[in-house]
Amino acid sequence: MDETLLSRIEDASLNASAPPQQRWLDGWILRYSPGKARRARCINAVAAGRLPLERKLAYATALFAEAELPMLARVTRFTQPPELDGQLAALGWSAVDTTRVQVLTDLHRPAPAPLPAATEWALLTPADYAEAVGELRGSPVAQRQAHLQRLLTSPVPYRGHVIRRVSDGCVLACGQSAREGDLVGLYDLYTREDQRGKGLAYTLCERLLAQAAAEGAAVAYLQVEGSNTTALRIYQRLGFEDGYTYHYREAPLAS
Repeated sequence: MDETLLSRIEDASLNASAPPQQRWLDGWILRYSPGKARRARCINAVAAGRLPLERKLAYATALFAEAELPMLARVTRFTQPPELDGQLAALGWSAVDTTRVQVLTDLHRPAPAPLPAATEWALLTPADYAEAVGELRGSPVAQRQAHLQRLLTSPVPYRGHVIRRVSDGCVLACGQSAREGDLVGLYDLYTREDQRGKGLAYTLCERLLAQAAAEGAAVAYLQVEGSNTTALRIYQRLGFEDGYTYHYREAPLAS
């Protein structure tokens, strides 16, 4: 896949996941949101910088300790310098959570299928969306609040849609889109546990993609855990292909 496109997608995903708790450190973006999303509470090494690694880690360790968060570094094909992954491994940082960034380069597709009977398509406010997906995931209040804060302050506007039951308003599936120019990212895709296997996730994604295409998007991307085979099958049916992968390095516990 085109390397320039993948680089643009990486930039777009960094923009879309930016929390208010963020600062720069010599080429590193330090993110320390108390929310669930690891991409909003980790180190992103986007430039090599000038300081020695040991000094940068000391500064970052103090910041994450103050925020009462574990130290995580997100490692991608764009991480600088490229040898950082090996350097962290040599210091005892363990590799966790491989994520696949998938890309759809053709948003021209048939019209989405009709919604299931007795359901409706609805756009939620950021507050309602953070609460809805938090309830589906069983997230604690602090994580729901951090998610809402990130949605409200994101430099790339999010829109959260749901498929819900008409009779009682119960949210069956939900997903967000964040469009930046001709790129659109799909985030926080989730289906209620007792509704899985009914095609709701596929229908939800179809609608999000059709809406983005109508507004000018040409390429879509999403991020999915490498072990989530069920979601991967759905995204492959939609036409998504692997663009690149990334993982995290987690600092060893202080002795």
